[in-house]
Amino acid sequence: MLLKRLEDGTYKNMLVSGFPEMTLFLTSIKFPSSENARDGEISVTFSPPEGEKETIVVPLEPDMTGLEILDVNMHSSPTQARNMGGNYNDWFSSCFGFPVVFAYVGEGLRPVLFAKAANAQLPAKSPSSWLSSITSSVLGARNPDNKENEDRHIAFQDCAHFLVVTEESLQSVSARLPEGENMDVTKFRPNIVLSGAERAWDEDFWGEVTFGSEYGEGPKIELQHNCIRCKSINIDYRTGKPGTGKAGEVLKLMQSDRRVDKIKKYSPVFGRYGFLTAGNGQTVTLGMEVNVTRRNEERSGFDWPL
Repeated sequence: MLLKRLEDGTYKNMLVSGFPEMTLFLTSIKFPSSENARDGEISVTFSPPEGEKETIVVPLEPDMTGLEILDVNMHSSPTQARNMGGNYNDWFSSCFGFPVVFAYVGEGLRPVLFAKAANAQLPAKSPSSWLSSITSSVLGARNPDNKENEDRHIAFQDCAHFLVVTEESLQSVSARLPEGENMDVTKFRPNIVLSGAERAWDEDFWGEVTFGSEYGEGPKIELQHNCIRCKSINIDYRTGKPGTGKAGEVLKLMQSDRRVDKIKKYSPVFGRYGFLTAGNGQTVTLGMEVNVTRRNEERSGFDWPL
């Protein structure tokens, strides 16, 4: 996570809605060569509209010895992180043009503040690293000691483990733009994009999806909450600035019919937040069959206390 260092020595969380130039950074991941190897890394490339690209490489599991501990509060959900310092802070500061701290979550976890508890969930205990936590989620690992209604935790994700959207709903958003323009799905920052929904916005009523056979024991993601949207979807990713024309008014264009959340009635909705609740170690792959295994009778409400 990136933090802006203020003149008084405090820090401000950096989010795309407030720092649109963050969209000029692209990342790629190299996974470890084996389960116990520490050669995994993330490459971060800064691609300004003018000038040369610059890249920095960050180890997936950096040595935290001697790193300063930082208190980070994201969406009223606190945790502790490590100040990566040195070359990392200098590199990001140079890209942005002001002092920036690169914070590593390490073993830190943030409490999920949604009111509704789960029927079953991943363990809340701290993993050995953030990478092992991600791997467990993706592979559908299951903890035999799981207890119902145990508190959920996340790292620096927004509000949940997963964000699920559909291509059908994306097409509905694109239809609001001038002919020949399509909405970029990455602006909605999903990590799961599904196709084949019965209609646009059908996912508003999805309560659970299962990967693999409809009646199998594949990974299950419980979908309890809508993802309410902010002005970040108006950003032009090529310039790192607010978009122009209709592409810079997507949030406004969605106001007419997408303010459907029962609680956040003034914010348009796109996508569903989800939590992995069951799995058998099966790997989720591109093109895998996904079935809606539970539907809700009515739309849910976003009750995270922002």
